[in-house]
Amino acid sequence: MVEPEHFRVDYAINPYMDPRDQPDPAATRDQWSAIAEAIGAAGGRVEVLGQRPDAPDMVYAMNLGLPFMGGPTGRLAVLSHMRFPERRMETESAHAWFADRGYTLHRFGSDGVGAHFEAGDAFAWRGELVVGYGPRTERLALKHLAHELDITVRGVRITHPGMYHLDLAFCPLDETRAMVCPDAFDAASARTLLGLVPDPLVLTEAEAMTFCANSVVVGRTVIMPACPDRVRGQLEDWGFEVVIVGVSEFLKGGGAIRCLTNPLDVTLGRDLRTR
Repeated sequence: MVEPEHFRVDYAINPYMDPRDQPDPAATRDQWSAIAEAIGAAGGRVEVLGQRPDAPDMVYAMNLGLPFMGGPTGRLAVLSHMRFPERRMETESAHAWFADRGYTLHRFGSDGVGAHFEAGDAFAWRGELVVGYGPRTERLALKHLAHELDITVRGVRITHPGMYHLDLAFCPLDETRAMVCPDAFDAASARTLLGLVPDPLVLTEAEAMTFCANSVVVGRTVIMPACPDRVRGQLEDWGFEVVIVGVSEFLKGGGAIRCLTNPLDVTLGRDLRTR
């Protein structure tokens, strides 16, 4: 997670941002701390990266890149190449943080790969990397991910302007279950994604717009910014504990709990099959 030392709304690059509606610093800090505490209570551990003063969106740590354990080098990270230039300086700090911890780094954009890629569009799911493309990530990036990581990449096209990253419309829960909002995708991609999930919890557009899919799962605990009653009922029927942490200040920047976190334990060969 990235500490919200300089979180603010300086521009509008998604439908939720309005520079006239600024986050309250004290509430922002309290909400961020509550997420970290909920992760710890569920059995996780949080590592912290400081926020750049010139990068107000850097708190959305998910978009810094995709870190992986395993593989020939032990650790590697694919750094994002943000669609909007307002966020591209964040990758410099992410590069240094991962490099200091022994990661082999792959970069989009700066090393001759021009495609935009944002890590909030990617999930390791049932041995494949599922990647949303359209509003932020370009389709060409999928080819580079498959080549660089030697994995199978499954692309789904996002068409909904309010669900501009995959993690606003898709949330894997365990090996067979996931929350999915078909309205976020074109018809073919919605069918593809639903076909990948043996037991989907299908979200309506209204349910997904509560940001309920932008959650993190630690064991059998789902840490969520909101949970409609029907969704809660299904999750609890499946044996999950639902923990709600309010993120009203971070919603002003267009992100919730998954956006504010980035998992460090995704493992090549375990969570993603290498070819």
